[in-house]
Amino acid sequence: MNQEIIKIPGQLLDRFLLLPRKFSWKQTFHSLKYPNYRLWFWGQMTSVFGSWMQTTAQAFLIYEITHSPAYLGYVGFAAGLPTWLFMLYGGVVADRFPRRQILIITQTSMMILAFILAGLSFLHLVEPWQIILLAFGNGIATAFDAPARQAFVLEMVDQEALTNAIALNSAMFNTAQTLGPSAAGLIYAALGPAWSFTINGISFIAVIAALARMKLKPFSPLETANSLVADLKEGVRYVLKHPVIRILVLTVGITTLFARSYMTLFPAWAVQILHGNAVTNGWLQASSGLGALIGALFIASFSEHITRGKLLTLGTILYPISIILFALTKVVGLSIFLVLISGINLIMIFNLCNALVQMHTPENMRGRVMSIYSFVFFGLMPFAALWIGSAAHAFGEKMPVLAAASVSLIYAAALLLFKPRFIKLR
Repeated sequence: MNQEIIKIPGQLLDRFLLLPRKFSWKQTFHSLKYPNYRLWFWGQMTSVFGSWMQTTAQAFLIYEITHSPAYLGYVGFAAGLPTWLFMLYGGVVADRFPRRQILIITQTSMMILAFILAGLSFLHLVEPWQIILLAFGNGIATAFDAPARQAFVLEMVDQEALTNAIALNSAMFNTAQTLGPSAAGLIYAALGPAWSFTINGISFIAVIAALARMKLKPFSPLETANSLVADLKEGVRYVLKHPVIRILVLTVGITTLFARSYMTLFPAWAVQILHGNAVTNGWLQASSGLGALIGALFIASFSEHITRGKLLTLGTILYPISIILFALTKVVGLSIFLVLISGINLIMIFNLCNALVQMHTPENMRGRVMSIYSFVFFGLMPFAALWIGSAAHAFGEKMPVLAAASVSLIYAAALLLFKPRFIKLR
């Protein structure tokens, strides 16, 4: 056992040195050759741009009203709580009903909620409890949207393009995350928060129209006489018994609950640590998105024959290290750069875990398995936001960030030492 552990660093180095051989920019936009995916890509990018504008403006608005980082945690908790209540059932729904119709319903619901928040802001009637309640409403829509959206990818592209499509989804998402927060920061400073919420509401029209225009094969629903609960239990048993999916879902859970939680504190960090304002917060959010965009395009440019475990191992190690370094500096430019580096590694973790989970899941289980994956991802976010927001309120922002990143780094080291086969996942 000790000899195997000693060999691991050398094996890692050898494998990582081979990565460039399977890298090609010609591969990067491969999935856009599929017409349905092309519609989805541009429509969803427009919508997510608006969503990031709202997320950024909403967080800074509630901090401006309350002057408490704890309320940042409360909003995150409210948005994520429906995950625990509904998302696992959302996976069963995604296996039983046409996923396109589910997505149209959820996206329309989110559009209505955005316009409600915009109206309250224009009328200067917005209060913290309203923001929290609307975040909860968005969370309900997300609980049914996320499993359907994850499982919907293979209705738009073939199996061989799955990793590339997931990477481009992340690239699209993070292009919007790069542009949306910076635009929200500038609009907030010049015009106030209401216009960010309005733009978000309008942006949903693009993705709804894209979904309506797609020409898809007839949906084959899960044929079952089981109850929702019985079908759900079947999905949970599959995940728990599958050794690869089990460790991938655990990796997503640890990353979400600990290292990734530091992003909740960006508004407070911008003011208290970096002595900035809404624009500084926008730049932190945008740099995280830019890093994730770079990481997504990097992954999309690899051959489908890449050993994905190599990149995943690298990401799990470098992500917490970059956050620890971020917590130790007060220089704005360096902070933005380190957030960018962390964004690159975060997307490597989430993209590759997502692709590997889907590759190891049969079609008739995909909605349920992806709902469990999404449940862990989204379901732990509110608790991550709640604990780090409360800890920052009690002890200051720096200590919780250092502690969270350290836990993730310890997990990455344990994975490397005790699960060396993880590196070989394809």
